[in-house]
Amino acid sequence: MTTIVTNKPTVTHFYTFTAPYGNTTTLGYNVKTNALGIVMGDSGTAPKDGDVIDMGFLPEGWCLADAQVFVTEGMTATMTGSLGFAYADGIDDTDVPQDAEYFVKAGADLATAGRLRADGSKLVVLPKPARLILTLAGTTNAKESDITVTVSGELTGAN
Repeated sequence: MTTIVTNKPTVTHFYTFTAPYGNTTTLGYNVKTNALGIVMGDSGTAPKDGDVIDMGFLPEGWCLADAQVFVTEGMTATMTGSLGFAYADGIDDTDVPQDAEYFVKAGADLATAGRLRADGSKLVVLPKPARLILTLAGTTNAKESDITVTVSGELTGAN
């Protein structure tokens, strides 16, 4: 398994009045591949079965409410995946364990253009900084693709 980092900066806080918490926030994340299927801005290898694409930062204290996956241009046929989170420090939390399928369960079609909605059934507040991860299954990607993810929730502040 290879971890691929998209290296795309995102805005991590939106401030309203004087407090950086208590506000609904939506952050966007994107992964694009070139005509050879290689993730732009990464090591030069095309993502394959079992690879994890690190899409970006999820702040501590964020109550994760929803996610949408916009497949503008799909990956190679039979490419599927799941969307979840892993803690930035790699250490699990007993109350809110890391979950590679928190937003979208394994088997989600990443080869066909369309919109995927989160299919989870619980709300969690991240106790520490995390990373949004897209875990892939299927064949090696060999074509241009464009996938955007939006994650929505409430910034409740650090514990």
